[in-house]
Amino acid sequence: MNERNTLVRSLHDVGLAVWAGGALMGAVGLNGATAKAEDPTERLRLSSLGWARWAPVNAAAIAAHGIGGIGLILANRQRVAGQSGVGANTAVKAVLTVAAAGVTAYSGVLGRKVDAESRQGGEGATEPAAGASSELATAQQHLKITQWAIPALTGVLVVLAAQQGEQQRPGQQLRDRLLNR
Repeated sequence: MNERNTLVRSLHDVGLAVWAGGALMGAVGLNGATAKAEDPTERLRLSSLGWARWAPVNAAAIAAHGIGGIGLILANRQRVAGQSGVGANTAVKAVLTVAAAGVTAYSGVLGRKVDAESRQGGEGATEPAAGASSELATAQQHLKITQWAIPALTGVLVVLAAQQGEQQRPGQQLRDRLLNR
């Protein structure tokens, strides 16, 4: 029986790394750089263009993470069901993954709203200009929250994945087997 799960583990881990890293780079690097554009309308337009170019890569990363996660659950179903703490970690991780994917999707919706109103300009990608419409200002304010929530949620997922790796140590598994007898 093959006990290696290199492909699904790689899909899970690389997908999560790309998702988390891309979200953080966008919030810090892309939004920060576009805020320096001299023309206020260019700030929103360039940020929207950058996020739109990132969206397909991000979607692929999320899909890879999800496929890898499901594969790992299937490969480790006995451990998930029987080892202390593994089921709880897996459940929390699943809920947070769905939440992070939902926030990511909502961020995309908000980004399209900002792009549609980009002619109004802005102080930055997520900072409205003084005369911005309430629709644009609200979208930008919500976008700022979601664009920081995504790296926070995916960062927690990284920590939970590390915890799962610790739970796979032979000593942890042996201890749980002995305690469950």
